[in-house]
Amino acid sequence: MPKLLKRIVFILLGLVIIGFCGMYFMKKNTKKHSPEQIVTHSAKDANFTVFYNRPYKKGREVFGNLVPYDKVWRTGANEATTFTTDKDLLIDGTLLKAGTYSLWTIPNPKSWKVIFNNKEYSWGVNMDGTVQRDETYDVLTIEVPTQPLLNIVEQFSIYFENANNFTIMYLAWDRTAIAVPIKVKNIL
Repeated sequence: MPKLLKRIVFILLGLVIIGFCGMYFMKKNTKKHSPEQIVTHSAKDANFTVFYNRPYKKGREVFGNLVPYDKVWRTGANEATTFTTDKDLLIDGTLLKAGTYSLWTIPNPKSWKVIFNNKEYSWGVNMDGTVQRDETYDVLTIEVPTQPLLNIVEQFSIYFENANNFTIMYLAWDRTAIAVPIKVKNIL
């Protein structure tokens, strides 16, 4: 192999290694600012799991600024948020089949759209900051009212509570929360 060709191969290999190392350190660095969280919940005979990354408020104006109104949000930070269920559900009365979905939201001052998308994405946004969501894979979209909070929620949080025959999935950050009603679909 000629010397020039060996140098080119060596340089390209070096760039690939540097690129992988850079991506690893970037991913590791973002995790300390928005750590991963996995939330699991059981209701009746169904199990739900949410994987997401939890950014902090850090004195910033969150909704309408950091998270713009009327634009799709990856619902957390870093990787796209995922919602998994092992049973068919009724989300605000609409059927959601058992499976894993990416979870997206469109925040607004008085209500949020909550979108379940049946494609999984490795990261929530592209390098230019646009969301990776492909809306042709949206399987369910609901709109729920916002709930003002008296106390500030410093770190973005998703959690579940049982209420009568429903499970409520809450999304809360800063002084805003939303409640997504979930019911396990009865098998006849």
